Amino acid sequence: METADYPLSEVPATERKGLLSTSLLLLGFTFFTATMWAGGSLGTAFSFDQLLMVIFVGNLLLGAYAAILAYIACKSGLNAVLLGRFCFGEKGSKLSDLVLGFTQIGWYAWGTATISVVLVKTTGLPGWLETPLMILFGFGFCVTAMIGYKGLDWLSRFAVPAMLIFILISLYKGLIDVGGIVGLTSKNPTDSLSFTAAITVIVGTFVSGGTQATNWSRFARTPRIALLSTMAAFCVGNGLMVLTGAIGTLIYQQADIVDVMMAQGFVVLAVLMLFLNIWTTQDNTIYNFSVAGCNLLRTKKRRLVTVVGAAIGTLLAVGGMYDLLIPFLVLLGTFIPPIGGVIMADFWLAHNGQYPKLSNSNLPKFNWIGLCAYATGSSAAFFSPVLPPVTGVLVAAAAYALMMLTLKTVPSATTVDG
Repeated sequence: METADYPLSEVPATERKGLLSTSLLLLGFTFFTATMWAGGSLGTAFSFDQLLMVIFVGNLLLGAYAAILAYIACKSGLNAVLLGRFCFGEKGSKLSDLVLGFTQIGWYAWGTATISVVLVKTTGLPGWLETPLMILFGFGFCVTAMIGYKGLDWLSRFAVPAMLIFILISLYKGLIDVGGIVGLTSKNPTDSLSFTAAITVIVGTFVSGGTQATNWSRFARTPRIALLSTMAAFCVGNGLMVLTGAIGTLIYQQADIVDVMMAQGFVVLAVLMLFLNIWTTQDNTIYNFSVAGCNLLRTKKRRLVTVVGAAIGTLLAVGGMYDLLIPFLVLLGTFIPPIGGVIMADFWLAHNGQYPKLSNSNLPKFNWIGLCAYATGSSAAFFSPVLPPVTGVLVAAAAYALMMLTLKTVPSATTVDG
C-alpha cells in the first residue's frame, strides 16, 4: 500500500526490526564506491600507520554523529525530515526536506552515471551505450526502494555477505602482491594532505548518509540496536571502504575495488561487485529522497515520489553529474551536518529527550530558533578552516542552546489531547 514504511508518521512497535536486519541494511548503504575513492586520496598522502589513525578518527567521528541521530530516531520512531518538523516548524521543515532531498538525488545521479561508465570501460562495450545504460539503471535500481524496507532488507541480506567475501579475497591477493604487511608499511607517501583535511574528506563523503540513516535506524527494536547497527555501519563498514580504497591505491594505483579486482584477474567477481556495491547504495539513496519528498509535499504516495526521483536522477546522470563529485562533497560537508546538530539540541534541550506523538502535536509554522541555529552552524562550517562538518554540528547545537537561554523560551510543540 502507498502508506508503507510510514513516510509521515512514527514507526509502530509492531514493525520494529532486530540487530541483524538493521545492521545489514545500513552496511549495504555504507558500502559505496565514492568512499573508496576518498580513501584513495588518503592512501598516497600518509604512511600506513598514519593512515590507520586517520581512518579510525574520521570514522569514529562520523559513526558517533550517526549513532546519536540513530538513538533519537529509534526513541521517537521518526526520521530526519520528520524530526525537522519539531526542529524547524511545520513549514520551516521544508528547508531540511530540500537540502536532504537535493543531496540524495545528486548521489543517485552520480551512482547511476558511475555504474554505466565503469561497466562500459570494464567490459569493453561501445561508448554510445552509456546513456541507454544510465536510463536502464536509473529506473532499475529504484525497484527495491519502491518495495520499501523489506525490499532493501532482502537485497542487503544477500549483497552484504557477498561483498565482504569479495573484498577480503581482493585484500588477501593485494597483500600477497605487495609482499605482505612489511611491503605495505614500507611504502612512502607521494602526496601531501593535512590531518584535518583527511578527516574532512572521510566525514564529508558520507555525512549526508549518516544524517538520513535515521530512515532505517527508526525501525530498530531498541535504542541499543539502533546504536550498535549504526556504529557497525559507519565505523566498521565505512572504515573498511576507506581502507580498501587506500590500499588499492598504494598497491595498484586504483582506488575502486572493481578496478583493483580487474587488475588482479577477478573479472567476474569485479562485475558482481560493481552491481552489488552500487545497487545497495542507490536503492537506499532514492528511498531517502522519497521520504524527504513525501514530507515536503505532505503525501503518503512514497512509491510515486520514488519513481519521480529516479527520473530526475537519471536526467542529471545523463547531463554529466559524473564529473561533479568533488564540489558536491564540499557542499555536503558544509550544509548537511548542522541539521543533525539542531536535531540533537532540540531533542534534549527543548523536549528533554522525548518527542510527543507527531499527530498530537500542534507545531508552529516556523521554529525560528532552529532555523537561525542551522544558519549559524552552516555559516560556521562554510568559513571554518578546521573540520567543517564537526564545526557545523557543534556550532548549530551551541547556537540553539544559547538562543534558548537568551530568549528564555523553549520552542517545543503543544500537545493536543485526544
